[in-house]
Amino acid sequence: MPPGTPTRVKKRKKSVLKRAQQALRRAQVNRANSTRVRSIMKRLRAAIAAGDVAAAGNLLAPTLSAIDQAISKGVLHENTANRYKSRLTLAYNALRATKAA
Repeated sequence: MPPGTPTRVKKRKKSVLKRAQQALRRAQVNRANSTRVRSIMKRLRAAIAAGDVAAAGNLLAPTLSAIDQAISKGVLHENTANRYKSRLTLAYNALRATKAA
């Protein structure tokens, strides 16, 4: 079901209605968490692509922290998150090495 579409409730029981409301709230929280992680990763990738070592260095730690929070919230699988962290760190280290040389 695409985001923003209303949830269809089959039965008008109190527990079913409550569960539908909870599902909507959880979906909103999950969307906010995943958006936060994706946007901070985009900012770091943009800084690396631009060759800005200082900006990338300032963004690296908060990005890794946001990815770790996404793991604990269940937004990202642990292996996926570790792959993202590894690739971002390697890209940052490569950028730092080229600028230092």
